[in-house]
Amino acid sequence: MRNPSITSGGSLGPLFPYINAYSAKLKEERYATDSTRRHLRAFKRFSRWLGRTNRGVRDLNEAVTSNFLRFVKGRSCKEDARAMVWRLLPMLRRMEAIPPPKVQLTPAEQLAQDYRHFLSEERGLAPGSVGLLGSFANRFLSAKFGGGRLSLSKLTALDVTSFVKHRAHQHGPCYARNLVKGMRSLLRYLYYKHLVDTDLSNAVPKVACWSFATLPKFLSTEQVRQMLRHCDRTTSLGRRDYAILLLLARLGLRASEVLRLNLEDIDWENARITVMGKGERPAQLPLPADAGKAVAFYLRHDRPRCACRRLFIRARPPIRGFGGASTVSGVVRGALAKAGVVVPGRKGAHLLRHGLATGMLRKGASLDEIGEVLRHKSRDATAIYAKVDLESLRVLALPWPGGAQ
Repeated sequence: MRNPSITSGGSLGPLFPYINAYSAKLKEERYATDSTRRHLRAFKRFSRWLGRTNRGVRDLNEAVTSNFLRFVKGRSCKEDARAMVWRLLPMLRRMEAIPPPKVQLTPAEQLAQDYRHFLSEERGLAPGSVGLLGSFANRFLSAKFGGGRLSLSKLTALDVTSFVKHRAHQHGPCYARNLVKGMRSLLRYLYYKHLVDTDLSNAVPKVACWSFATLPKFLSTEQVRQMLRHCDRTTSLGRRDYAILLLLARLGLRASEVLRLNLEDIDWENARITVMGKGERPAQLPLPADAGKAVAFYLRHDRPRCACRRLFIRARPPIRGFGGASTVSGVVRGALAKAGVVVPGRKGAHLLRHGLATGMLRKGASLDEIGEVLRHKSRDATAIYAKVDLESLRVLALPWPGGAQ
């Protein structure tokens, strides 16, 4: 007997009653007419395929959509179909047309989820910290126990050191430091919850991390000027990126702080901007005239109309805020490449933050003043910039024996 829910819309399939809602979603996300037409074509094909395979709307889930994508593999609508089905499922769930996804967690994944809840609810950590520490917990527990039963009583110091050494060697020093921090936190949690009899956090090996061992990489004032000069302000995308670069250069914002700026964070009457910093700490900063002018022009002429409250919006559909802080750093990398500015090592938004601090130092600002502008929680975080002022450090250097220079 055929599933009665597939008969809606006749041969058009069970999704036919939702085509207007899906079309409105595409319009809201500012898809171009031709792109909308292709996505609706994929929608109709999906609906007809559901009808032919005797499936109704309530049967939709990730497994069914994966089957459909395998069905269209190699066909001209494959990419449009992929984008369509993964946008369609959340929409239908919001409309309560299909049930929420059934997630079967392994014992290791469940313990990692309980640990995340503890970090968030009992320790009050920021979402970013919870996500980072939780990811390390999930990797360690899954590597040790896989999808099977947890045998936490059998955990040994050798298990801990082997995992840390293996993972740390695959990444850089920053990852290794976070890994060590995450492992200690997890093992203390297991001991605190009486899931293990021994506190194994002391077995986590230390990572060599010397304070002030490296110089902060930064852009000079002239390099910043060169980068801004080469920003193509004849296009809406170029004007958006120009506004982002000015906020980074003038205020020393982090990439994540630019990402999280909302429309209501700018007080235009008092020329101030509210920034959500590390640890969810808000700070009000003066909005420089040139940055404010660039942001205002972008809002007035270039920012797409949409329901999203983020200050900066993607240039391509779906129209919404940036997906991650890496997008902001990508704006910096693209601007450096266009301007022909060569910077060794990793390139990102922090180059402008370090450049602001270095420029302030060379103009006579104190480390306390720099720390206040950069909103450092600890004075030690600012002290590294003292190494950049080589001329002042030469005065303090002791003469080399024998008069050598």
